[in-house]
Amino acid sequence: MDMIFGVKDHISLLQECARAVLIFVYGLVMLRLSGRRTFARWAALDIVVSIIVGSNLSRALTGSAPLAGTLAAVAVLIALHFICGYLAAHSTFWSKLLEGHGLVLGEEGTMDMQKLRQHLISDEDLREAFRQKGVEKAEQTKQVTLEANGKISIQHKVDPIVALGAIADGMEKDGRKPAPPYDNFAQEQR
Repeated sequence: MDMIFGVKDHISLLQECARAVLIFVYGLVMLRLSGRRTFARWAALDIVVSIIVGSNLSRALTGSAPLAGTLAAVAVLIALHFICGYLAAHSTFWSKLLEGHGLVLGEEGTMDMQKLRQHLISDEDLREAFRQKGVEKAEQTKQVTLEANGKISIQHKVDPIVALGAIADGMEKDGRKPAPPYDNFAQEQR
Protein backbone atom coordinates (compact mmCIF):
# COMPACT_ATOMS: atom_id res chain seq x y z
CA MET A 1 0.00 0.00 0.00
CA ASP A 2 2.83 2.40 0.87
CA MET A 3 4.35 1.75 -2.54
CA ILE A 4 1.22 2.99 -4.32
CA PHE A 5 0.23 5.88 -2.02
CA GLY A 6 3.51 6.70 -0.26
CA VAL A 7 3.93 7.66 3.37
CA LYS A 8 3.47 10.94 5.17
CA ASP A 9 5.84 13.68 3.90
CA HIS A 10 7.51 11.28 1.43
CA ILE A 11 5.41 10.90 -1.70
CA SER A 12 6.44 10.96 -5.33
CA LEU A 13 4.56 12.55 -8.21
CA LEU A 14 2.96 9.23 -9.18
CA GLN A 15 1.99 8.52 -5.59
CA GLU A 16 0.37 11.95 -5.31
CA CYS A 17 -1.57 11.22 -8.50
CA ALA A 18 -2.67 7.86 -7.08
CA ARG A 19 -3.80 9.68 -3.92
CA ALA A 20 -5.71 12.20 -6.06
CA VAL A 21 -7.66 9.41 -7.78
CA LEU A 22 -8.35 7.66 -4.48
CA ILE A 23 -9.46 10.86 -2.72
CA PHE A 24 -11.65 11.89 -5.66
CA VAL A 25 -13.45 8.53 -5.70
CA TYR A 26 -13.59 8.46 -1.90
CA GLY A 27 -15.05 11.98 -1.80
CA LEU A 28 -17.74 11.05 -4.32
CA VAL A 29 -18.63 7.88 -2.42
CA MET A 30 -18.86 9.79 0.88
CA LEU A 31 -21.04 12.47 -0.74
CA ARG A 32 -23.37 9.85 -2.23
CA LEU A 33 -23.59 7.96 1.07
CA SER A 34 -24.38 11.10 3.02
CA GLY A 35 -27.43 11.84 0.86
CA ARG A 36 -28.74 14.67 -1.26
CA ARG A 37 -29.14 17.09 1.60
CA THR A 38 -25.43 17.28 2.40
CA PHE A 39 -24.54 20.28 0.27
CA ALA A 40 -27.83 21.11 -1.40
CA ARG A 41 -28.99 23.77 1.04
CA TRP A 42 -25.72 25.13 2.40
CA ALA A 43 -26.83 25.77 5.95
CA ALA A 44 -24.12 26.69 8.47
CA LEU A 45 -23.71 23.01 9.31
CA ASP A 46 -23.10 22.14 5.64
CA ILE A 47 -20.53 24.89 5.18
CA VAL A 48 -18.55 23.89 8.26
CA VAL A 49 -18.48 20.22 7.24
CA SER A 50 -17.48 21.05 3.66
CA ILE A 51 -14.58 23.22 4.80
CA ILE A 52 -13.29 20.61 7.25
CA VAL A 53 -13.72 17.73 4.78
CA GLY A 54 -12.02 19.70 2.01
CA SER A 55 -9.16 20.65 4.26
CA ASN A 56 -8.65 17.07 5.45
CA LEU A 57 -8.78 15.63 1.95
CA SER A 58 -6.28 18.19 0.69
CA ARG A 59 -3.86 17.27 3.49
CA ALA A 60 -4.18 13.61 2.54
CA LEU A 61 -3.63 14.48 -1.11
CA THR A 62 -0.38 16.32 -0.52
CA GLY A 63 0.94 13.77 1.96
CA SER A 64 1.06 16.13 4.93
CA ALA A 65 -1.27 13.82 6.88
CA PRO A 66 -1.48 10.02 7.05
CA LEU A 67 -3.79 8.72 4.33
CA ALA A 68 -5.72 6.07 6.29
CA GLY A 69 -6.25 8.29 9.33
CA THR A 70 -7.45 11.19 7.18
CA LEU A 71 -9.90 9.02 5.25
CA ALA A 72 -11.25 7.65 8.54
CA ALA A 73 -11.63 11.19 9.91
CA VAL A 74 -13.58 12.23 6.82
CA ALA A 75 -15.89 9.23 7.23
CA VAL A 76 -16.51 10.27 10.85
CA LEU A 77 -17.28 13.86 9.76
CA ILE A 78 -19.74 12.67 7.12
CA ALA A 79 -21.40 10.40 9.70
CA LEU A 80 -21.67 13.31 12.15
CA HIS A 81 -23.13 15.47 9.39
CA PHE A 82 -25.68 12.77 8.61
CA ILE A 83 -26.63 12.43 12.29
CA CYS A 84 -27.00 16.19 12.68
CA GLY A 85 -29.07 16.36 9.47
CA TYR A 86 -31.29 13.54 10.75
CA LEU A 87 -31.78 15.31 14.09
CA ALA A 88 -32.57 18.60 12.34
CA ALA A 89 -35.10 16.92 10.05
CA HIS A 90 -36.89 15.18 12.93
CA SER A 91 -36.75 17.78 15.71
CA THR A 92 -37.63 21.46 15.73
CA PHE A 93 -35.24 22.02 18.63
CA TRP A 94 -32.27 20.48 16.78
CA SER A 95 -33.25 22.18 13.54
CA LYS A 96 -33.17 25.62 15.14
CA LEU A 97 -29.99 24.84 17.05
CA LEU A 98 -28.05 23.42 14.09
CA GLU A 99 -29.49 25.34 11.16
CA GLY A 100 -31.05 28.47 12.61
CA HIS A 101 -34.36 29.91 11.49
CA GLY A 102 -35.72 32.55 9.15
CA LEU A 103 -35.86 36.19 10.18
CA VAL A 104 -38.65 38.45 8.93
CA LEU A 105 -37.14 41.57 7.36
CA GLY A 106 -40.38 43.17 6.21
CA GLU A 107 -44.13 42.71 6.20
CA GLU A 108 -46.95 44.15 4.15
CA GLY A 109 -44.60 46.25 2.04
CA THR A 110 -42.71 47.82 4.95
CA MET A 111 -39.08 46.88 5.45
CA ASP A 112 -37.43 46.87 8.88
CA MET A 113 -34.35 48.94 8.12
CA GLN A 114 -32.79 48.18 11.51
CA LYS A 115 -32.93 44.42 10.84
CA LEU A 116 -31.57 44.91 7.32
CA ARG A 117 -28.55 46.82 8.64
CA GLN A 118 -28.10 44.50 11.63
CA HIS A 119 -27.82 41.51 9.27
CA LEU A 120 -25.64 43.37 6.75
CA ILE A 121 -28.18 43.38 3.93
CA SER A 122 -27.54 46.26 1.57
CA ASP A 123 -30.14 48.03 -0.53
CA GLU A 124 -28.60 46.34 -3.58
CA ASP A 125 -28.95 42.89 -1.95
CA LEU A 126 -32.63 43.60 -1.41
CA ARG A 127 -33.15 44.98 -4.94
CA GLU A 128 -31.47 41.86 -6.35
CA ALA A 129 -33.83 39.61 -4.38
CA PHE A 130 -36.80 41.68 -5.60
CA ARG A 131 -35.64 41.43 -9.24
CA GLN A 132 -35.24 37.66 -8.94
CA LYS A 133 -38.85 37.38 -7.78
CA GLY A 134 -40.27 39.89 -10.27
CA VAL A 135 -40.99 42.51 -7.60
CA GLU A 136 -40.48 46.16 -8.46
CA LYS A 137 -41.01 47.69 -5.02
CA ALA A 138 -41.43 46.65 -1.41
CA GLU A 139 -45.12 47.58 -1.44
CA GLN A 140 -45.74 44.51 -3.63
CA THR A 141 -44.55 42.15 -0.90
CA LYS A 142 -46.50 40.41 1.81
CA GLN A 143 -43.38 39.20 3.65
CA VAL A 144 -39.62 39.35 3.09
CA THR A 145 -37.56 36.81 5.04
CA LEU A 146 -33.84 36.24 5.52
CA GLU A 147 -33.71 32.45 5.50
CA ALA A 148 -31.34 30.38 7.65
CA ASN A 149 -29.20 29.62 4.58
CA GLY A 150 -28.69 33.36 3.91
CA LYS A 151 -31.07 33.65 0.97
CA ILE A 152 -33.83 36.24 0.91
CA SER A 153 -37.29 34.83 0.20
CA ILE A 154 -40.21 36.97 -0.85
CA GLN A 155 -43.95 36.38 -0.62
CA HIS A 156 -45.93 38.49 -3.07
CA LYS A 157 -49.08 40.28 -2.09
CA VAL A 158 -51.99 38.74 -3.93
CA ASP A 159 -54.44 41.10 -5.58
CA PRO A 160 -57.82 39.38 -5.10
CA ILE A 161 -59.24 40.77 -8.33
CA VAL A 162 -56.29 39.52 -10.37
CA ALA A 163 -56.38 36.17 -8.54
CA LEU A 164 -60.07 35.63 -9.26
CA GLY A 165 -59.56 36.61 -12.88
CA ALA A 166 -56.69 34.12 -13.18
CA ILE A 167 -58.84 31.38 -11.64
CA ALA A 168 -61.68 32.12 -14.05
CA ASP A 169 -59.32 32.26 -17.04
CA GLY A 170 -57.73 28.94 -16.03
CA MET A 171 -61.11 27.28 -15.70
CA GLU A 172 -62.22 28.56 -19.11
CA LYS A 173 -59.03 27.23 -20.72
CA ASP A 174 -59.75 23.81 -19.17
CA GLY A 175 -63.26 23.86 -20.66
CA ARG A 176 -65.00 24.46 -17.34
CA LYS A 177 -67.32 27.31 -16.58
CA PRO A 178 -66.53 29.34 -13.46
CA ALA A 179 -69.16 29.01 -10.75
CA PRO A 180 -70.99 32.15 -9.64
CA PRO A 181 -70.11 34.67 -8.33
CA TYR A 182 -66.65 34.36 -9.92
CA ASP A 183 -67.76 34.30 -13.53
CA ASN A 184 -69.39 37.75 -13.39
CA PHE A 185 -67.00 39.23 -10.84
CA ALA A 186 -63.84 38.34 -12.74
CA GLN A 187 -65.20 39.62 -16.08
CA GLU A 188 -66.52 42.84 -14.56
CA GLN A 189 -63.11 43.64 -13.14
CA ARG A 190 -61.23 43.26 -16.46
